[in-house]
Amino acid sequence: MSKTATYPTDLKFEDLVTEYKERLYWHIRRMVVSHDDADDVLQNTFIKVYKNLDGFNGESQIYTWLYRIATNESITFINKRNRRASVGSEELQSAIVNNLASDPYFNGDEAQAKLHQALDTLPAKQKQVFVMKYFDELQYNEISEILGTSEGALKASYHHAVKKITDFVTGH
Repeated sequence: MSKTATYPTDLKFEDLVTEYKERLYWHIRRMVVSHDDADDVLQNTFIKVYKNLDGFNGESQIYTWLYRIATNESITFINKRNRRASVGSEELQSAIVNNLASDPYFNGDEAQAKLHQALDTLPAKQKQVFVMKYFDELQYNEISEILGTSEGALKASYHHAVKKITDFVTGH
């Protein structure tokens, strides 16, 4: 199935899971950082997809609809985690990223760990836009549909995110 295909009525839920689970997992993982948390959010995403599949009307592309659900589930998870921890989101994200090196599912090098640390210094919207543009390689019009934000605002968010990440990584 191509990235731009809409949902054919004969496609089964199992086919959606098979087709999109890896891309959605990595999209979620970049937002929530932890493998276990990403697995939980992915499961919640597919539960929501299953419950609402009949309501998908084909006005958007299927992957756009799935990414929107995954993004919203990730944001909901992060907000709940922050409330439970009773600390600021920046403190919590810092602790999570500091634990990244001990995560048995993280196989990145020092540069990747530094990039993840830089990502977690970004405001939520900038992080979402950067993840979708840089890692997920989505076009601005696709991100606009997922987040419900104008392409101009997304381009500005991405530009600011790149600058902040560059400054973080280079120590400026």
